[in-house]
Amino acid sequence: MSLKDSIRSTTVADRILLIFLLFISFFSLLLTKEVLSRSKEVSIEVDGEVRYIYPLDTDRKVYVEGSHGHLTVEIKDRGVRVTDSSCPNKLCQRQGWVRAGAIICIPGRISVTVGGSEKSKGVTPDAITG
Repeated sequence: MSLKDSIRSTTVADRILLIFLLFISFFSLLLTKEVLSRSKEVSIEVDGEVRYIYPLDTDRKVYVEGSHGHLTVEIKDRGVRVTDSSCPNKLCQRQGWVRAGAIICIPGRISVTVGGSEKSKGVTPDAITG
């Protein structure tokens, strides 16, 4: 069946449904991008405890000592990156700039979250997320 035959075999309801689904998908993309870009702080956790909370609009370097090593975190131009790490693979350092999401150093048990931590916002985890 060719593309022309497929288009001819659709009904008006099929076309309306397709347009509606495309509209919802596009709107969801815009909404997600808007929500993720509103992050205004960086939260640094060590061993599950929030140790530092910094605004994203102030450039700085932070030295963080974890239970199994250290990280040097740079906050600049509304982004975050790890510039130095004592962990063996340095995966957290290779991740580069993050503007939304998190950088996790598993050996050092350090997490750097853009947008803050759920613990710093007073939200308690549920049974699934722990």
